[in-house]
Amino acid sequence: MLTSFHHLFPLLLLLLFKTHKSLSSPSSQTLVLPLKTRITQTDNPTHKPTTDKLHFHHNVTLTVTLTVGTPPQNISMVIDTGSELSWLRCNRTSNPFPIFDPTRSSSYSPIPCSSPTCRTRTKDFLIPASCDSDKLCHATLSYADASSSEGNLAAEIFHIGNTTNGSNLIFGCMGSVSGSDPEEDNKTTGLLGMNRGSLSFISQMGFPKFSYCISGTDDFPGFLLLGDSNFTWLTPLNYTPLIKISTPLPYFDRVAYTVQLTGIKVNGKLLAIPKYVLVPDHTGAGQTMVDSGTQFTFLLGPVYTALRADFVNRTNGILTVYEEPDFVFQGTMDLCYRISPVKIRSGIVHRLPTVSLVFEGAEITVSGQPLLYRVPHLTVGNDSVYCFTFGNSDLMGMEAYVIGHHHQQNMWIEFDLERSRIGLAPVQCDVSGQRLGIGS
Repeated sequence: MLTSFHHLFPLLLLLLFKTHKSLSSPSSQTLVLPLKTRITQTDNPTHKPTTDKLHFHHNVTLTVTLTVGTPPQNISMVIDTGSELSWLRCNRTSNPFPIFDPTRSSSYSPIPCSSPTCRTRTKDFLIPASCDSDKLCHATLSYADASSSEGNLAAEIFHIGNTTNGSNLIFGCMGSVSGSDPEEDNKTTGLLGMNRGSLSFISQMGFPKFSYCISGTDDFPGFLLLGDSNFTWLTPLNYTPLIKISTPLPYFDRVAYTVQLTGIKVNGKLLAIPKYVLVPDHTGAGQTMVDSGTQFTFLLGPVYTALRADFVNRTNGILTVYEEPDFVFQGTMDLCYRISPVKIRSGIVHRLPTVSLVFEGAEITVSGQPLLYRVPHLTVGNDSVYCFTFGNSDLMGMEAYVIGHHHQQNMWIEFDLERSRIGLAPVQCDVSGQRLGIGS
């Protein structure tokens, strides 16, 4: 998935939204969209040279299929809570995946660079909007994995769910989308920005809340819910406030979903981490973002080092460290283990210590299988290589903590924009899906 400059391109599944179910009257606009997974193939060799690295890239994206334009065109869009501007791939070059053709839509309206939208509502873009040769508002978006998209801002009719009337939204009509893997890049036909910026999809649509629940299984991957989630059967949520800093700072994303990380526990015991390390400094470096678009969780160097050392100590005698000093999974994860199939079948992952991310008023506890991720196509003898699913932000050149999708599995996560807070509760996503009428 494409992301903003601090935001990582992630995950391990591709989540597609196939059907839409309305739970209430159109006035409340509560919609549930079930997820579907697709695994991206990798080309890594079976035996990894000791001097090589698996560079950071996206393995999984979250997408929703919307109808856009007049007459409507079906387009798949990546959902990204770390980005603001929604965009569609608009070039008409050869592509096996459906892309948006603005010349076929009578409701398509480009935004001139003289408009207030171009001049004032793009203030949170990393690269300022500019004026192209046709005097249209031009946007260039760049991402952490060196990919980018470029094109013009426009207004168009978007339909979501079973709604009859569409909504006129500002988006980017991108003529250029580039990245490190052209074949996979072609599959990205659009992006749905979901952060708190004024031009994000969620802001333009006016939803006061949205939630998601990701199970991490192929049978029922999970769902996205747009609107309120006041269900009597839902476990009470623990809320943590969103952190806002109005002053522009070089390393602080003002429209991200930023919370305050107050500590990290291993088996219930807090690590000895100075509080100041967890708080954004005078440049904004050190913010903590909850991000559905990032696969794993990334911690700044001193905190990662403390967690890594404690985890190694506690797993001594349980797991065998993969002793290849130059091997760093996806360029950020340098703690990996050799594990035999027999040990996996015996349930060794259930002997691992728990890791809890502690926030003001809430926690996310990671245990068992989500603590490790199997490196694709890498074996050492009969052993597979599994890496600890917390990475070092410093190795990415990233001045932030990012709580990734992999560690949000089987959590109901509510983004409450009205009250400026995030709600968390451990749930079984498949059971919650059944209660919503979309589970198996």
